[in-house]
Amino acid sequence: MNKKDAVYRWIDDHTAEVAGLLQQLIQAPSVNAEMDEDPSYKYEQRAQECLKTFLDNFGMETEFQYPNVEKLRVYEGKPGYYPDHKFDNRPNLLGTLKGQSKGKSIMLSGHMDVVPRGTKWTHDPFGGEIIDGKIYGRGACDMKGGITCMVMAAKAIAESGMKLKGDVKVGTVVDEEAGGMGTLALIAEGNRADACLITEATNLQIAPLCRGSLWGKIVIDGRSGSIEMKREDFREGGPVDAIEKGRMYLKAIKNLNQEWAITKQHKYMTLPCQINVAEFHAGEYPTTYANHCEIVFDAQYLPSEKDQNGLGSRVKKELENFVSSVAETDPWLQENPPHIEWMIDADCGETLDDQPFFQQVVKSAREIHPSSEIEGIGFHTDMGWFCRVGIPTMNIGPGNPRLDHHSDEYVEIKDLVTCTKMIASIIMDWCEISE
Repeated sequence: MNKKDAVYRWIDDHTAEVAGLLQQLIQAPSVNAEMDEDPSYKYEQRAQECLKTFLDNFGMETEFQYPNVEKLRVYEGKPGYYPDHKFDNRPNLLGTLKGQSKGKSIMLSGHMDVVPRGTKWTHDPFGGEIIDGKIYGRGACDMKGGITCMVMAAKAIAESGMKLKGDVKVGTVVDEEAGGMGTLALIAEGNRADACLITEATNLQIAPLCRGSLWGKIVIDGRSGSIEMKREDFREGGPVDAIEKGRMYLKAIKNLNQEWAITKQHKYMTLPCQINVAEFHAGEYPTTYANHCEIVFDAQYLPSEKDQNGLGSRVKKELENFVSSVAETDPWLQENPPHIEWMIDADCGETLDDQPFFQQVVKSAREIHPSSEIEGIGFHTDMGWFCRVGIPTMNIGPGNPRLDHHSDEYVEIKDLVTCTKMIASIIMDWCEISE
């Protein structure tokens, strides 16, 4: 019999415990404190305390570490640093299951914060209800389901009497949904391992990279005037329709996306990087030409495009040049050039397929779930800082990421069980079973 079978059997026998832990985590609301939500649902402390008790009970050594903004000031200009964030009642949780000898270690990481409830739920967003084999609640996919799988995998190994050569570490962080300062703090405190597995929802696919995301706003000025009168030349004081100028940019973005569809591809991404327009704001009154227009967009970039700080300054410059080039085609815009106001730069990371951890994760995960494909993540995960300090990092988690942040967010119990086995397989192969 395969030595690992006892661990898989333990997981099957404790399916109810797997589901129960996720329910407990959902029932401990942990909305990111930087977001607009009822204060009674904010802060990660309750959920972290729940998980700490769980880890303590099966023998992990645990501690809380509270991010210190002043101490992190040395990271200004780098990913995840936000000087105005506060961390009262918002600890990172660290846990360690000691190995028997000098084997390779692994960090299992996930973020405990969730986004606000939103609207149109048909289930209690913090109830953790089980209906037809699905667990509903805010964070079920993003990403308390993944956290449940990774810690249950560690418990299954410990409770089955399996001894490992290397350490298994757990690092559940705060603040991912508002920029990632929790993971920055975890790294800044010197927490390290030979590899890292992040359990964001991937639908059980194997994700060796995530893309970076730039949020920006193209600001275009026009000149107001009566919309019911013949327009005079702007040089004579006539009105200029900012909506019309905005349409120029929408068309130009569409053309640039066709170019990016060819030049910004990755072999493990199903979609190329694109500039996605999310909002268009213009106009003040039905009989007045719009004198101002704002186009809010989300643009992705590849790990190969990040700058020396791990951010997207090169792609920012590319987009700023694009805005200027469009302006050069129009006399009004030449004299009144639009500009971009930058909002967010969420970093990215990648583990290359010639890395031993990449190869081990693929082999070990497919032992349990042979249909798992290698597929990068189009959204941000916290892998950037792990990669930046030399820790190879992969992403695998339960649940469909399309359900992240949705009303009636859920994860299927069968996927929780499968993912727990996949992670256990990775841990046992990477850290090695001690004879």
